[in-house]
Order: sequence, then structure tokens, then C-alpha cells
Amino acid sequence: MTRIVERLDRPDLAARDPREIFARLFDEYAPPLRGYLAGRVGVHVADDLVAETFVVALRRRASYDPKKAPIRGWLYGIATNLLRNHLRQEVRGFQLTAKAGAGDRPAENHDTAVAGRVDAAARLRVLASELAGLSEQDRDVLLLTSWAGLEPAEVAEALGVPASTVRSRLHRVRHRLQALLVPTEENQS
Repeated sequence: MTRIVERLDRPDLAARDPREIFARLFDEYAPPLRGYLAGRVGVHVADDLVAETFVVALRRRASYDPKKAPIRGWLYGIATNLLRNHLRQEVRGFQLTAKAGAGDRPAENHDTAVAGRVDAAARLRVLASELAGLSEQDRDVLLLTSWAGLEPAEVAEALGVPASTVRSRLHRVRHRLQALLVPTEENQS
């Protein structure tokens, strides 16, 4: 008996018993999803969110259209929607990080390594504060692109917005963060 090998990037989820295909999908996509989510909310919450992502995907499998887009973006879209339930905690964490050590000032005679750590800590506070201040949509676009490694088209599918919107948001956010983190002659004076 010849077995048809189905493409894992565009599987037909509604065609048959989902156990086999979901086992394959989990093996393929759970590790990168977990990595992305762990970077956002920590390992323990990420494990729960990955499991919940696949439960939701199994329940909503009839809504996936393999002709429309690869499944990767669909799964990341589900995960991102679940992740939004944790945004208050994430934003609070960014705000606390931004406040932490705000009064610290480096001593004048520190060696290069200590100065580098102080500079990195200051940049982290600035970045955390800026991430906390981003809109939910801008933060999702930035982190799906940078932490999950999704392409703009995949981010667009995950968030249900046009790819041009993703590229525009990504450009705007990167430009904003670069202006804060990369010293220029103007802000060094």
C-alpha cells in the first residue's frame, strides 16, 4: 500500500483523524513556539501556552485553510492570542525593570568591564521601558520577528493584518529603538 506523504507546512487538518498529523505538527513546531514564548513569559508559562496552542489548534482545525497560508503563521497566531492574556504581567515586568536601579550612577574610576556592565544595564532599562510603552500590536510584531524569527508575511498571517502593515510597524519600531540605543553626535553632546 502506497502512503501519500503530506506536506507538513500546509497539512489538511480537516481531512482525517487528527492524531497523527497533530503529533507530527507538535514535534515540528512546538520547540520553536516554546522558544519564542519562553523569551516573552518564561519557560513554565511557555510550556503551558504551547500545550494550549495545540489544544486550540485541534479544536479549530476546520478553520485552517492550507491553500491560504502555511501552518506556521496560523499556529503562531494562536499562540500570540493566548500570550495576550499574559500581557499585563509582561508589561508590569518591563515597567519594574525600567525602574530598577534608576538611581544608580557608575563611579568615575571603574574599569572597562564594570563600565560595560553599567552601560548594558542602562540600555536594558531604556529598552525595557520602551518595550513596555509600545502598543500591543507593535510589541507583537517586533517580538514575533526578532524572537520567533518569523518573516513579515508569517507575522501578518499570525496577527491577521496585511504584510505591508507588519513591515511598516516593524520599520517604525526598529527606527524608534535604534534612536534610543545607538548614540549619535546629537545626543552625545
